[in-house]
Amino acid sequence: MTIFDSIILGVIEGFTEFLPISSTGHLIVASEFLGINQTNVTKAYEVIIQFGAILAVILNYKEKFTLKKINLWKKVFLAFLPIGIVGFIFSHQIKELFSINVVATMFIVGGVIFLLVEKFFIPHEKQLIDDVENVNFKQSLIIGLAQIFALIPGTSRAGSTIIGALLVGLSRKASAEFSFLLAFPVMGAVTAYDLLKHYREFSDVNLLTLGVGFIVSFVIAFLTIKLFLKFLEKFTFVAFGVYRILFGILLLLLFH
Repeated sequence: MTIFDSIILGVIEGFTEFLPISSTGHLIVASEFLGINQTNVTKAYEVIIQFGAILAVILNYKEKFTLKKINLWKKVFLAFLPIGIVGFIFSHQIKELFSINVVATMFIVGGVIFLLVEKFFIPHEKQLIDDVENVNFKQSLIIGLAQIFALIPGTSRAGSTIIGALLVGLSRKASAEFSFLLAFPVMGAVTAYDLLKHYREFSDVNLLTLGVGFIVSFVIAFLTIKLFLKFLEKFTFVAFGVYRILFGILLLLLFH
């Protein structure tokens, strides 16, 4: 993996991780175009760029990472449990789902769902929860159950949690923010697992390549979170739905 590859993949991870467009799907496609094979070395690199994205969440919401917010984190942890349990039990079956066809199909399906949700989503802001700390435990659990669909490649963890949040009465802004916070335990668990599994490969990776990927992923993710919230102040998720459908179709055309 070259420095150029590291920058490209770092940008993709940082930009797509918190948007409802599937970072995994984009990384798979980018790796195909760049000719990067999925090896243990590249897995070690992915651990590092995921850690960069996690750090971006912590710094963007550092006021939430205190003992005073323990009640909020109880809800976040409850939302994490479904995907944690299902992902652990069916990890081998989930790995077998990884293919361009599955990714492309789920891009399209997710895009259609976003358009349908926006079609029937009535934004009466006074009736919606606009502060993530006001989410109750039942809503948190439902969002967590919706997140299970993210185990299917191309679905998008952010996309499935945002849709679940919208359907239980959160505003677009609160849905996105709950998704950001929920990324911390989910990505933290995945990163820790991958780190334990692939720690030997770090000795074979160019440290400069790792460092560049980490910094790029962190900076892009940090800015994307802020810009995404600004975007939602004026716009809906329709653009993401349309993009997902077009990208999914493009994948089917390119790889068939």
